Amino acid sequence: MTRSTVFTQSTNAVLMIRPNSFYPNPETAADNAFQHDADRGSGALTLAARKEFDAAVQTLREAGVKVHVFEDTAEPEKPDAVFPNNWISTHHDGRVALFPMYSALRRWERRQDVIEELANHYRVTKVIDYSTFEDEGCWLEGTGSLVLDHLNRIAYVSLSNRSSPEVTQRFARDFSYEPVTFTSLGPDAKPIYHTNVMMCIGTAFAMLCLESIRNRTERHRVRLCLEKTGKHIVELSPDQIVNFAGNAIELHDEDGQKLLVLSNRAIRALSKEQQEVLSRYARFVQLDLPTIELGGGSARCMIATIHLPPLS
Repeated sequence: MTRSTVFTQSTNAVLMIRPNSFYPNPETAADNAFQHDADRGSGALTLAARKEFDAAVQTLREAGVKVHVFEDTAEPEKPDAVFPNNWISTHHDGRVALFPMYSALRRWERRQDVIEELANHYRVTKVIDYSTFEDEGCWLEGTGSLVLDHLNRIAYVSLSNRSSPEVTQRFARDFSYEPVTFTSLGPDAKPIYHTNVMMCIGTAFAMLCLESIRNRTERHRVRLCLEKTGKHIVELSPDQIVNFAGNAIELHDEDGQKLLVLSNRAIRALSKEQQEVLSRYARFVQLDLPTIELGGGSARCMIATIHLPPLS
């Protein structure tokens, strides 16, 4: 980091991958309670997911977000390619991080050509590749595992099979974040697979399910960190988390107006009071994602934010 690096929580530019073959990944079903079985044989799921993806891109662009769309490659099949935030993160000083993935099928998602294309538009100073941790059985699935408070340099991580404390510490040291780790449990009493399904950090607010953090000391620490950094806490219930209310992301349009991107299912799960509070801080941008959500992720999982400095 340089002293001149300017940090912002939200960004106006995002990376998204249009799926070539979409279906719930059988390799991730065991620890993803948000995932659902579905018939993959007819190709209907892929067609429906592509339609939802294209509509989502159009909605984001109409809201004033710059969307870089990449087509998923046909071979090998990558059923989760529509969720690129798990393999790549970009940073304000021009660095790019590549992450170790739990599912062997998902490791094919990391693509050098995507980074090269980004470098045509943004300043890429260095690529830090953590994928060798896969050989040690340690995983950290990008901004699925890491919910980053860029302004206050805090990395919130719900530890799970997909979110290793060892890789968390390495990332935090390399990118100068303070790690705040905890364990959150879903309705099945198992660790929630990704932090970003139970927590969203905006510039001035935080949405999260504190109830899912069963350890009182950990819960108190998370709340204290959020309060000390001035976040307006919107507490979510376990049922709202199941309906992807936590899987949201703050972006901004070309004029700097804050946007809160989430699915139709997610916003229906929020109470009127919660919607009113959040609308003070951002304008809602709703995406219709019933098919894509079968894969266990929602709006936030589809969006890899681009924090890289533009070339011009």
